[in-house]
Amino acid sequence: MRPLPLAVLLSLAAAPALAHLDPGEHGSFLAGVTHPLFGADHVLAMIAVGLWGAVLGGRARLWLPTALVGAMVLGFGLALGGIPLPFVEPMILASVLLLGLAVALWWQLPMAAAAGLVALAGLAHGHAHGGELGEAGALAFGAGFVLATAALHGVGLLLAWGAWRGHERIVRGMGAVVALAGLWVAAG
Repeated sequence: MRPLPLAVLLSLAAAPALAHLDPGEHGSFLAGVTHPLFGADHVLAMIAVGLWGAVLGGRARLWLPTALVGAMVLGFGLALGGIPLPFVEPMILASVLLLGLAVALWWQLPMAAAAGLVALAGLAHGHAHGGELGEAGALAFGAGFVLATAALHGVGLLLAWGAWRGHERIVRGMGAVVALAGLWVAAG
């Protein structure tokens, strides 16, 4: 059989894939936990926050993830309240690129500036999640995506810690991969 008819036949035989769990079937909390894990932009940005926190060291390891999660909860609340936030998707894509560059270029910003940049990213990510709530219960869904986001920050911190011992280039390389993946997501 020729490749094109075979591809058409296989695509017709395939069952639809659902990117996110149905809150009615799996519960709002579980839908919230899994929702951010299926978005490459969210996964990349959150891991990059952990990486950058490790690059800056000290209190930044806690304050950058805290600033992002706090602003993300605020953005979620704004979306639930029907308050629009302009340029949410471009801000999300920019956050992936900028956070990747922050790690790749070893940006040593003052804590307030780094936390402010991360908070802007969190505001956009939270607003996007609030706009995608669907039938899920807001409190359980929000708790789920906050937990998943914090776990992704932890992954970034652990990746940086594991690669750190005299291997700055590896951590920088991870940042470059995040930035390039952000460009790829923007192009796709």
